[in-house]
Amino acid sequence: MEHRTNFKSRNANMMRITLKIKWVWMLLLVVLLPDKMLKAQQDAQFSQYMFNGIYINPAYAGYKEQLNLHSFYRSQWTGIKGAPRTFSVAVDASANDGNVGLALQLSADKLGAQSNLSAYANYAYRIRMNADGSSRLAFGVGIGAVQLGIDGSLLNPNDPEPDQPTGTQSTLLPDARVGVYYSDDKFYAGFSADNLISQYINVDRYAYIPQPKPHYYLTAGVLVPLSESILLKPSFLLKDDRGGPTSLDLNAFFLLGEKFWVGGSYRTGVKLYDKSYLQKDLSNQNSAVAMVEFYASSSFRIGYAYDFSIGPLQNYSGGTHEISIGFFFNKNNVRMKSPRYF
Repeated sequence: MEHRTNFKSRNANMMRITLKIKWVWMLLLVVLLPDKMLKAQQDAQFSQYMFNGIYINPAYAGYKEQLNLHSFYRSQWTGIKGAPRTFSVAVDASANDGNVGLALQLSADKLGAQSNLSAYANYAYRIRMNADGSSRLAFGVGIGAVQLGIDGSLLNPNDPEPDQPTGTQSTLLPDARVGVYYSDDKFYAGFSADNLISQYINVDRYAYIPQPKPHYYLTAGVLVPLSESILLKPSFLLKDDRGGPTSLDLNAFFLLGEKFWVGGSYRTGVKLYDKSYLQKDLSNQNSAVAMVEFYASSSFRIGYAYDFSIGPLQNYSGGTHEISIGFFFNKNNVRMKSPRYF
């Protein structure tokens, strides 16, 4: 009799979990299906996203199951005037026995005369897929705002337009992003989308401020033990904005003695569907990236990435530098049942 009761209880729990998953997928479909081809800028690009997925997916919040403070700075295309500069900081933690993830993310991005600021508060509901909680399926949402601005004094074109701003223009837009993220001890996969609200708010009154558009991120990776002290982590990231070229990152990293991540990425353009409106002679080659991350202690790590331009900019750019730092605050020095490699 007790066995039947336990079986019914487990069956009821699985039905509740399945129902929750169906409702979240319905919400994602409602948000993501509308498709408007709008003129817009690409979101800021960075290379060390595989060390903290919160930058591209709100469902990653709480994955490490400890208080995690992370920041990075990126100086892109050194030597080119007005090249992109990006700074971001994020803090995330878990709550409710690891079933909830919370995160706050702030970013600042500058490209020539354009400057963008964004802030998101993220919430993730993390469903246990096995008894010890090492396998989880998370659904996340981020609510926040983006400030888009332009400094007209930096435009200085040879033939000024009649509506060219002479001073600074800016606008503040509400925004949201959503994502889903699965992880276990050896594998992870995620899908996310951003600019889901700001894309519908018309900024035409600001002639030189680009209209935001949605960006989509699909990522996955595995962990392969090569020996007791060496692990291999291959992964990929596919990025698309339904307007510009689709980008694919192919990554491979080695973890040496639980202290060093060493590896790199190859970034290239791919064709998934018809984009005949794009310039015909666009090069698919973008960059190759060399990266290292060092665990200085159990609570501090530092990373560095160098992007080599292998496309049309290779003769004009001194490359791209990106540095990141992370702090972990493990409550009462509790050791996690499963190390967090993703």
